[in-house]
Amino acid sequence: MQRALELAERGKGQVCPNPLVGCVIVHDGKIIGEGFHQNYGGPHAEVHAIASVIEPKLLAQSTAYVSLEPCSHWGKTPPCINLLIEKGIKSIQIATLDPNPLMAGKSVQLLQDTGIEVAVGLLEQEARWQNRRFFCQQEKHRPYLILKWAQTKDGFLARENFDSKWISTPQSRQLVHQWRAEEAAILVGKNTALHDNPRLNVREWAGQDPIRVVLDSRLELPSNLHLFDQQIPTLCYNSLKSEVLPNLEWVKLTEAHSLEVLLADLQSRNIQSVLIEGGSQVLRQFLAAGLWDEARVFTSPISFERGIAAPTFTQLPAESYAVGEDQLELYFHG
Repeated sequence: MQRALELAERGKGQVCPNPLVGCVIVHDGKIIGEGFHQNYGGPHAEVHAIASVIEPKLLAQSTAYVSLEPCSHWGKTPPCINLLIEKGIKSIQIATLDPNPLMAGKSVQLLQDTGIEVAVGLLEQEARWQNRRFFCQQEKHRPYLILKWAQTKDGFLARENFDSKWISTPQSRQLVHQWRAEEAAILVGKNTALHDNPRLNVREWAGQDPIRVVLDSRLELPSNLHLFDQQIPTLCYNSLKSEVLPNLEWVKLTEAHSLEVLLADLQSRNIQSVLIEGGSQVLRQFLAAGLWDEARVFTSPISFERGIAAPTFTQLPAESYAVGEDQLELYFHG
């Protein structure tokens, strides 16, 4: 099952909004097939694993280890349990059930009804953590929210004139680009968009650009910003208008300052996760509302002495790492 989880991780950034899934097939104590869900709309992990078995006749005496309950409904591809039943797999170990109401244990019963031995719960917590974005979307009915910022040693996000380039090191910035490639969307507020003019794309890592999200309640941002270049799908949430152009949409919210309304709209668009990159006001809004799942905070060795203060935590970080000369601290909510 640990190998199935390792395989599943290879689909990160490629399968959203589907979950990460790995599958390993074992016969007589030896792995004879393995696979993972590689891209959204493509074959699932079980299909790849079965296709990789050189001697299909061994499947009838084999056990499949799957990191998430095999699907029993039609989506972009046929139900995986049909293939497992057709190939006569002897038994299946499932790390965790699928929280999707279309699933939620239905596959287990269907497989057992055909005589296949099924067990659930092997490395369940590890599997749930790997798919925490998917579980959050299914169970909390909102995207998984990751706060990220870089601060100086003395606790500032930017100087008084909003200048923040560059607080973190090149190694930290490359890591942030990797994170961007792993999440469905990236969000900033009006001040960050105005003063930093960010592209919010993936440049220092190989991967897909996230959907860009900017909060501009009164539509005060100039149209010549990178965010409005129509190169990447971008959503501008505001209280004045709704309009759709290629790769650029203005979304009028009924309650422009309600994070719940914002997240409900993102959920309706099947956006599974959001990397929130600031600025200070936006970060504090999400923290104050308790609407966050992770926070990733870089602390630089440089000092500003005065400026725009970074948010603070009462809890201790769960993990801490050195990234170049920076210190990265990770916080988890709940």
